[in-house]
Amino acid sequence: MKQTVLITGGTGFLGKRLGLVLKDHYHVVLTGRNNKHNMDAQQFTGCTTLPMDVTNIESIRDVFTEVRPQVVVHAAATKYVDLSELQPMECLDINVLGSQNVARVCVEKGVSTVIGMSTDKTAPPVANTYGLTKALMERLFCAMNAKTETTRFACVRHGNIAWSTGSVFPIWKRMHDSTGIIGSTGPDMTRYVSKVDEAVALVITAIEKVEQVQGAVLSRKMKAAVIKDFLEVWIRYKGGRWEQIEGRPGERPHEYLIGEPELPYTREVEFGGVPHFIIKFNELVALPLSAPFCSADAERLTEAEMLDIINHPPLEEL
Repeated sequence: MKQTVLITGGTGFLGKRLGLVLKDHYHVVLTGRNNKHNMDAQQFTGCTTLPMDVTNIESIRDVFTEVRPQVVVHAAATKYVDLSELQPMECLDINVLGSQNVARVCVEKGVSTVIGMSTDKTAPPVANTYGLTKALMERLFCAMNAKTETTRFACVRHGNIAWSTGSVFPIWKRMHDSTGIIGSTGPDMTRYVSKVDEAVALVITAIEKVEQVQGAVLSRKMKAAVIKDFLEVWIRYKGGRWEQIEGRPGERPHEYLIGEPELPYTREVEFGGVPHFIIKFNELVALPLSAPFCSADAERLTEAEMLDIINHPPLEEL
């Protein structure tokens, strides 16, 4: 009999694609608070979907009682940086209180493995409300691992997932399709950019290697790009032009996967031949990283890799 994986925020961009990959080996339940999105996700993935609101602990208890998951992937979040600056109450309710609720119910129900979805915006120096709330989620899940012998907690730290909700790529496409002009708030900024299959692979690695990464944050070594390089590749192959527009609150010029204060607690490992980082807060490691891992200094995506990302949006985003 297949184990059950429950994905909070499972009707989102990454949740749906996790469902598509995991359903071959697990019974997958996708949850979300928007019933239209639930219906769309069920049609797209073929997975079971159920309504659940992470800000309501009784809603979580009801669903967990019904489906009894062995594995939980916590992907529910408010993830728009600028919106979180303007509406911090909503951001805190979902990203902090919602994560507390999920963690509590996972322990109550004896869930075996819990993986929290995080972001490079949590790495110090944190520059926005969104990053702060997700940093609290990381600390909460990692600390919860020591509170129970039956439930193993870990987090994964993603960069920017191309074409995901909140990504610039669907925004750029709408602009380009409408006017032929793409507006960029930060052409000189650098960002880690990964394809969705790489993001899915990171979560699956955390599930499969949970004995090694429990109580820690796992991340892949990612490539980065200068935003204007992406824009220039886009225009070179698709025509039009780009222009700089007014910035958004909460943005920073570069992102970090590993910040300076995290270096003593971070080690590099390989899983499946791919370099990864494991951050275990407050536990010094024998061979720590020697320098922060910043998008300004990271290996650059090639033109061919950027063009591949530009030319391959997910089908339902076309």
